[in-house]
Amino acid sequence: MGKINTKVTDSVNFFMGNKPADLTAKYGSPLYVYNEKILRERCRDIKNLVTYPHFSINYSAKANSNLAFLEIVREEGLNVDAMSPGEIFVELKAGFKPEQIFYISNNVSKEEMQFAIDHNITISVDSLSQLEQYGQLNPGGKVAARFNGGIGAGHHEKVVTAGKKTKFAINPENIPEFKEILKKYDLKLVGINQHIGSLFMDGSKYVEGVKAILHIAKEFDNLEFVDLGGGFGIPYEKLNDQPRLDLASLGKELDEVFKEFAAEYGREITFKVEPGRYISAECSVLLGTVHAIKHNHEDKYAGTDIGFNVLQRPIMYDSHHDIEVYNDSEKIEDITVVGNICESGDIIAKHRMCPEMHVGDTIGVLDAGAYGYCMASNYNNRLRPAEVLIRENGEVQLIREKDKLEDLLKGMKGLND
Repeated sequence: MGKINTKVTDSVNFFMGNKPADLTAKYGSPLYVYNEKILRERCRDIKNLVTYPHFSINYSAKANSNLAFLEIVREEGLNVDAMSPGEIFVELKAGFKPEQIFYISNNVSKEEMQFAIDHNITISVDSLSQLEQYGQLNPGGKVAARFNGGIGAGHHEKVVTAGKKTKFAINPENIPEFKEILKKYDLKLVGINQHIGSLFMDGSKYVEGVKAILHIAKEFDNLEFVDLGGGFGIPYEKLNDQPRLDLASLGKELDEVFKEFAAEYGREITFKVEPGRYISAECSVLLGTVHAIKHNHEDKYAGTDIGFNVLQRPIMYDSHHDIEVYNDSEKIEDITVVGNICESGDIIAKHRMCPEMHVGDTIGVLDAGAYGYCMASNYNNRLRPAEVLIRENGEVQLIREKDKLEDLLKGMKGLND
């Protein structure tokens, strides 16, 4: 196998001796492939972010909620966030205890909220009306709340989750009314949280957001924790040597902020962060197969089986993913890599310089572990792919089966059924 354009997976020994084409031949194409060693390394990166003693990491499971994946995260000593009863259900199956799960709700029904209450899981509300609902369901209970510190950041407007244009969180000017509702239902506020947005590569905006939420925290006595949110970015353009987020510098800044706040607040409360992408993205390569090569006027296309039903990020966020081509071609060419969905927007990578591709070649979409499989669908009645894990000893383990045609009918009822 040639080494052209495979410097990323080669540099980290991603496949550990397993050939991409052999993996797709055995488990089907497309195929999500995870590397256990890289996943564990990313968990440890965040665990060592600061020296402050009361520091907790809640992995944001919405990025990747595969059962085996969550089991590894738990083994590494991380806690976990949840955004739905479904995530709570899977996290409990993965071995997390209720006290290790933080349910960050957003516009949820009484039934959803009651599900978390019944499972003794701490709930964060993000509006006054949702706090009122919680108080009606669980008077005298403990609750957390999401506040908008006014600082937003992210790689796309759709993932900026704080500031002036967002559906999330309670604004600081509503604190007096918020306190009235707490008193009305005898609720104990145990923590506050925020999330400024997703995929920052410069830590300064995050620190600014941390200072903003801690300013709000001073409005409340006896907090047990402040959750600062996630958004830690990873370099998606590794083939262009994009630098990594400087975690060491960020950690030093956060340590100073934490210690200063603890001194002013009068005690060392727990600080939480909730990384999702940083933990999950880089441990996965999405493999696919080239099924067509064509020219359309001036453009050359490689048609693959990686439609946006398999990976939505490029069509939803205009996101960049590096592409590797697993062949021996020495010719580099400008090509647009597309999928097999009946939409013109079904584009994985536009005008990329790649090794010349041929029908039957295996390609890899890098850094696909965050918001990859978990956003996959059966659009066009396409089957969702399998997921496999390369263990630390190099063995490959199936951690999710590929859909079968019969799965498309699950839950459906015909007119005469």
